[in-house]
Amino acid sequence: MKKIYFLSVFFSFFYTAWSQDDVYPAKEYKGVLYITNGTVHVGDGRVLDNATIKVNEGKIVQVGTGISVPQHDGQVKVVDAIGKQVYPGLILPQSDLGLKEISGSVRGSNDFRELGDYNPNIRSVVAYNPASMMVNVLKANGILLAAVVPQGGTLSGSSSVVQLDAWNWEDAAYKTDNGIHLRLPSFHPSRRSFFIETAQSDREEATRRALGKVEEIKSFFREAKAYLQETSRTAPNLKLEAVKGLFNKSQKLYVHAGEVKQMLLAIDFVKEFGFDVVIVGGEASWQIAPLLKSVNIPVILNALHRLPATEDEDYDQPFKTSAILQQAGVLFALNDDANNTRYRNLAFNAGTAVRYGLTKEEALSAITLNAAKILGIDSRTGSIEAGKDANIIISEGDVLDMRTSIIKHAFIQGREVNLASKQTQLYERYMDKYGLKQKQ
Repeated sequence: MKKIYFLSVFFSFFYTAWSQDDVYPAKEYKGVLYITNGTVHVGDGRVLDNATIKVNEGKIVQVGTGISVPQHDGQVKVVDAIGKQVYPGLILPQSDLGLKEISGSVRGSNDFRELGDYNPNIRSVVAYNPASMMVNVLKANGILLAAVVPQGGTLSGSSSVVQLDAWNWEDAAYKTDNGIHLRLPSFHPSRRSFFIETAQSDREEATRRALGKVEEIKSFFREAKAYLQETSRTAPNLKLEAVKGLFNKSQKLYVHAGEVKQMLLAIDFVKEFGFDVVIVGGEASWQIAPLLKSVNIPVILNALHRLPATEDEDYDQPFKTSAILQQAGVLFALNDDANNTRYRNLAFNAGTAVRYGLTKEEALSAITLNAAKILGIDSRTGSIEAGKDANIIISEGDVLDMRTSIIKHAFIQGREVNLASKQTQLYERYMDKYGLKQKQ
């Protein structure tokens, strides 16, 4: 029996190891890298034809035409991108990547939610799993950076930005604890239905309950402000200490809000406490776009591929919202929070926005430079410019078009990363099984 047991354990381990995708991080390249002859989409609206990018020690040194490329040797690597499109690495601005492995209720694979209602001291980055099977899938779709966000409660904790080529969370950390996440209560009754008219008393009760919760949140921040102004404290309060960055503006307050009333309350937080606020969700942000512009509040639109938020919205309102924000001058980024596809369709959400009013370069900015600005990392990434990290992808076709987007190369801080994943392994397996490789 012991023999059978050990054999079963051995084969289970062998199968598990075989079935995992290649999660080895790329080795650092010490020489100079040139990406030549490509159409370079800078990320800020500019497009450079037949351009060259020079990278040294992970940083972009030069971008443009007329850059001379030396002969190949051990210290020079040249990637010919002729006929291909070159983009900044895409940025997923809100996700539970590496915190939730299986969407659903498999608790052993999930570490994204903390008990309790007020947890600003919770740090999502320490729970991030860089060996998540989803990481390589996202890289193969051009996503090289992601904000890892805790969920649950009213104050969920702090988010961090990670790069998707790392051994552990310390290696992955790109910008730690860049913001605190607040989830405002809904003003809609929980029994609301598109087909059943909600009673006036239910609406009034929902509003009363939501306003009471908002006053509770404000009381927490008022207490934190008073606590942080104290010069002598008998004992530290971790929860109040955790929001110090909101008051000194080293952190942003990401307010998860989709309704107009919720967003108006977010503006109220700016007026009372002086916080740097970002709206996350923003389904109804198109209704108050000029107001958001006037108070300089950015928006992260969570999902374009969804149904309208209310029964009287246009059927295509989710697709048009980004163009309305663009026209109003609101800084916004696009996100993909779909659990069924696990965020890989970020670029194609931007492609949908192109069909409904954005230009291709505006849509690209919404998943690169705009996202970097909102996350506070635009000095390092988000566009292909000298002085920034070489976070770059090369596609055979338009990265916003699922019919032509095939990512051929990806570089994170100048390192070329492996684009193999569980899905590419399965593709190769069954192409081989049915003898289709020879027909390619």
